[in-house]
Amino acid sequence: MSNIIALHSDLKNKIYAHGSYQAFKISDPKPRDIHKATVRDRLLHHAIYRVLYYHFNPKFVFDSYSCRLNKGTRRAIKRFAEFGRKVSQNNTQACWVLKCDVRKFFASIDHEVLIKILKKFEPDPDIIWLLEQVIVSFHSTERGKGLPLGNLTSQLLVNIYMNDFDQFMKHQLKVKYYVRYADDFVIMSSDKKYLEKLLTEVDEFLAEKLKLKLHPDKVYIKTLSSGVDFLGWVHFYKHCVLRTSTKRRMFKKIREAGGKEEILQSYLGMLGWGNGYGLKRQIEQIGVL
Repeated sequence: MSNIIALHSDLKNKIYAHGSYQAFKISDPKPRDIHKATVRDRLLHHAIYRVLYYHFNPKFVFDSYSCRLNKGTRRAIKRFAEFGRKVSQNNTQACWVLKCDVRKFFASIDHEVLIKILKKFEPDPDIIWLLEQVIVSFHSTERGKGLPLGNLTSQLLVNIYMNDFDQFMKHQLKVKYYVRYADDFVIMSSDKKYLEKLLTEVDEFLAEKLKLKLHPDKVYIKTLSSGVDFLGWVHFYKHCVLRTSTKRRMFKKIREAGGKEEILQSYLGMLGWGNGYGLKRQIEQIGVL
């Protein structure tokens, strides 16, 4: 209680200073640097998130799915399938998909740009002051850039940051079939040339307005019928299958966990998102052994 009272006093008197981070690495599914704040700061992050989420969430476009209530990976996958059916007119014409990924997304968030965006939506100087303390408490390899993956507030802040891009896509470019999950997004059309032109405008907006770059190895345009890798699944017109690397990681985790029931049920639930009947049978057999 004394720590909470001291934190309240620091905030009230505007002498609060964010503490340091504990850094560690994870490698699932790929190598990532995680930075964990102290308990004192994490308590504040939760308080900020609890209030500001409901202030900003109504301002986001419908087809932004990351870290939002009643959204998430499963709904993004369902929306992808819905758009695929519409664009292909129930598989009677080609559906082209532009798939993009932002390079080093969290590490590339520009503090100055983020604070400028926040000021557009939040007139209270005290809230802006507090958010600045959180934002500038961390920087990646380049000073003035980066948000830590371990902060709850980072999930909300990147959605606010990318909301400018979402608004540009929906209201200026009038893109109809667009789905974004964090830094991963897809656009569908029956016209490949339209997507090629769109890619140039997308690249320019991200670079000029948000100081972000697309990942050169993760941007492509291909038909839905040839399979599009999005959010861990490879999507086709009538079905989607689990990405091979995700499949291998799943069985590795099951083996390491010794076939624990809660782990098996977790993966069985996930496989219900797509066409995973054969994999479900394999997992169920592991549970019997």
